[in-house]
Amino acid sequence: MIKPYGSDKLKPLIVDNEKLLAEKLKEAEGLPSIIINSAAAANAVMMGAGYFTPLDGFMNKDETLSVAENLKLPNGLFWPVPIVNMAKNESLTDEIRKAKRIALLDPNVPGNPVIAIQEVDSIDKLDPDFFLHILERIYKTADFEHPGVFNFLSSGCNLISGKIEVLNYSYFQAEFPDTFRTAVEIRDLINQNKWEKIVAFQTRNPMHRAHEELCKMALKMVKADGVLIHMLLGKLKKGDIPADVRNRSIRKMVELYFPKDTVLVTGYGFDMLYAGPREALLHALFRQNAGCTHLIIGRDHAGVGDYYGAFDAQTIFDEIPKNALDIQIFRGDHTVWCKKCEEVVMMRDCPHDREDYLLLSGTKVRNMLAHGEPLPPEFSRPEVAEILSGYYKSELDQ
Repeated sequence: MIKPYGSDKLKPLIVDNEKLLAEKLKEAEGLPSIIINSAAAANAVMMGAGYFTPLDGFMNKDETLSVAENLKLPNGLFWPVPIVNMAKNESLTDEIRKAKRIALLDPNVPGNPVIAIQEVDSIDKLDPDFFLHILERIYKTADFEHPGVFNFLSSGCNLISGKIEVLNYSYFQAEFPDTFRTAVEIRDLINQNKWEKIVAFQTRNPMHRAHEELCKMALKMVKADGVLIHMLLGKLKKGDIPADVRNRSIRKMVELYFPKDTVLVTGYGFDMLYAGPREALLHALFRQNAGCTHLIIGRDHAGVGDYYGAFDAQTIFDEIPKNALDIQIFRGDHTVWCKKCEEVVMMRDCPHDREDYLLLSGTKVRNMLAHGEPLPPEFSRPEVAEILSGYYKSELDQ
């Protein structure tokens, strides 16, 4: 199986020994505590689950700048996106500022239980010019309307850096017991299946016919043993489909339309960045940690609005050092139903014209579902459309 990124073995930061966990929880009771933001909590979950191997904690100002500018840490390790714990001024009590170790409290679970313990190496305040500089590098924009930029700017201006020990996986295990899996668990599943070549498919959306066929095309073209459908389970922008609805629709599609024992449906606990090309690199890195040999990068991967070119998330892989990642990229084109071919095709491989394609915008699909109109079977499997239609109808009835 493919090696983890930057290490001979995974480095999950979760404390999973019961006795040690009890000791850490007891220690946390006596530590200064801070309710962290959702993005920092998700970063902790990803480090706990081994997805962010070989990191051992949150980055400081110099590391953040180096990653933003050079796609690597000061020690030379390739890394595409800063992994930070940012705090607002009002959260930084004197106790926190003087502490060597602090308890990080989960903002997404009632009662704000401890999610991790962090060593405090430094607390760096970011000035506005620094903020703008790194935003332009990571997101290619500092526009407050960009959901990733908005979340970043809303998190505070202080970086708390240092190693962490993760005590739990937040709400993800409880809410998605059949879907949330750590990088360690996915590798175990791959080993159990005796798969050698695994194609990963990233999704924050329900999967329609085009996504389904793209997975099948990749499975066939790279001669893979199986597909990892790996869905984001964390926070999204307003208007996106909730994770539980996506989970049900994807499982139904796999059950009915994929060959048996060729797909693992799993999810990971992270908040969407909408960082386009940079996020695509991060997606590849942590799929390598999960044991995948290939990642599908399609049109506008991890993008939002018109902030990125349709295939910027593919071409960025041509700009990084060739040895930066071991995982390989399967480059998908815009995938549509062709009325003349009478099948789903990638536009680059089809000789027909745009008027021969069934093209539905996301807005049009949402409007049809909200009004109970059936989606064309060429676009969406009817069983998937039924689940989505039920969700939109319930939203309208509220």
